[in-house]
Parts: sequence; C-alpha cells; structure tokens
Amino acid sequence: MNLTYKAMPANPAGLFTLALRWVIGWTYFSAFWRRLILENKLVPNEAGYIGEKFNHFLPNALGIRSLIEYLVSHPEALQGAMIAFTIIEVIVGLLLMLGLFTRLMSIGVMLLALGILLGSGWLGTTCLDEWQIGVLGIAGGFTIFLSGSSAFSLDHYLAQKKHPISQKKWFTWAGSGALPVGRLRPLVLIISLLIAALTLFTNQYFHGGVWGKLHNKSVKPKVEISNIRYTEGELSLQLFRTEGADVYGSFLIGIALLNDRGDTIRSLGQKELSQFPPKKIRNHFVAKIKPGKHSLILPLGAKANLFIPAKGLNAYQKYIIRLTDISGISWEEGFKID
Repeated sequence: MNLTYKAMPANPAGLFTLALRWVIGWTYFSAFWRRLILENKLVPNEAGYIGEKFNHFLPNALGIRSLIEYLVSHPEALQGAMIAFTIIEVIVGLLLMLGLFTRLMSIGVMLLALGILLGSGWLGTTCLDEWQIGVLGIAGGFTIFLSGSSAFSLDHYLAQKKHPISQKKWFTWAGSGALPVGRLRPLVLIISLLIAALTLFTNQYFHGGVWGKLHNKSVKPKVEISNIRYTEGELSLQLFRTEGADVYGSFLIGIALLNDRGDTIRSLGQKELSQFPPKKIRNHFVAKIKPGKHSLILPLGAKANLFIPAKGLNAYQKYIIRLTDISGISWEEGFKID
C-alpha cells in the first residue's frame, strides 16, 4: 500500500475545508495575538490577567475541576500553565493556517476544544457561548483530520517537491494525504456518533438543553456561604461565588447577622463593605474578593474567608447570615454556635 501523499485533485477534501482550516486556525492563534501582541495578559495581579479568567471556569467545570482548583490555588503553577497553554495555542493555530502537519494540528484543536468545553461549557450570558465553541471545535477538528489539507498548504508543497519528510509512512497521519485506512466509513461513523453523544450530554449537563427545564448559570450571581465559625468575638465565614456573568462581579452592599426571630444583631452596610479591611479577607484563589468603590466585590470563582467583629453571641443559639447583592438578590445561611 502506498502511504505517501496523494496530490490534488486525487484528494480534493482538503481543498473543501480550506476556509474551515483558516478560521479555526485563527481562533486559536488569535488567543496568543490578544494576550501578548495587542496586550500583555500573562502578568499576574494586573488587569486582564488570563489566570483570573481561568479561575472563572472553576465552580461548574466538568471532570477537570480539581485540576483547575489546584492551579488557581498555586499562582506560580497557574502562570506556567497559562504560558504553556498560550504557546500550544499559537503553534496549533499557526501551523493549521499554514497547513503544516495538518492532521496533527487538528488533534491539537480537538484537545484544546475539549478543554474549553469541560472547563467553561457552562458559561455564556446571552447564549451558550463557550459550549458552542467547544463542541464546534471538536467537530471541526475531526473534519480537518479526515480531510487533511491540499492546495494552499505547506503539506501540499512538501509533497509536490517530494521532500523526504513527505515520503515517510507517518506523514499521511501527521500531515495530509489520503488516509491509509481500508474501511473508513465505519471509523468515521463511530467517532461522529461519539462526538454527537458528547454534544448532547454536555448540552444537557450544563444547560438542560435536551430535556427538562433550560437553565443558564451565567445570568444571576450566586454566592455560597459555608464554614461559619465564632471565636473570641469574631465571626468567620467562607464565601464562594459560583454562578453569574464572568465579566461582571457580584457587588455586596449588605451583610447582616440575625437571630432566630429575624432580628438584626449586627450589620455591615454599603459604606462599611466598600471599606472592608483587606487584612480581614483571606482569599484562596487568584480571583479575589476585595472592597470596591461602593461595595464588596465578588468575582466569579472567587473564594475567601471573611472575619467580622460580632461580640456577645450566645452558645447553642441559632443565627442567620444574610448577604445582599446590589441587584437585590440575597443569600442566607443558618448556623449554631457550639
């Protein structure tokens, strides 16, 4: 069996996917372009740092949440991962546009798209933005793997010039040309069914898009309250922002401590929260809860322990913590002092 590249027009599929190859290639190359050429978004603690955006994926990621949590809990490892991720994106995107090692780069596209899907497939305020990017990236990458590239590609150029690398047996798998598979139809059908199943499963898991009630976790902010402790006149509580838009924070304008009858014992208003002492906030991740001009700001994915003065609380009595967002949404959690 001849495993060398078959030039056009014997294998025209690579020509038919030219626009797809260029567009998908640019979507990944442009990530590098935006992060380093137009702006530098790889510098920690500066506005627009890509690591903080990565932190936004954490609350509802599928299957890779522990990996994301480790990275956002270790800033140096996170920065290294963001740099490596950007390098991979620029290589995959550039070589895909050039049509060099097209099939190998298409595998890179599928893996990158899978990472986007699992990490951020639940995000998207007006439509299912990240989920669509993920599933279409996987399907598009698989299509380019099948077609390879043809005219207007370096794979094609190397084959026409009979470059030694294009004569290697592995070139049709890593580059382009007719795939050396006897029965291609069953393979394409099986993988296409798997991609379709992944599409339906993630659509249902993230958004309820196949049956039941549709939901979008990117629309309204949600804050989880946990680990409430009372020690020596100070109340500590852990806040974790798990839902809402990734580009817009939750703005707390009120924290109230109530007894079991609903009477307010202690409260912090908008002015007090905007001046909340940073030393009384212990952040866990790179996305940080911090005081803003008019409120306490909770970015998506941020988790922190807050320490609030609250003298005179009685043991074995039930209390309620109530948080109030500037939108009018409130969250409550009851607790009892042992």
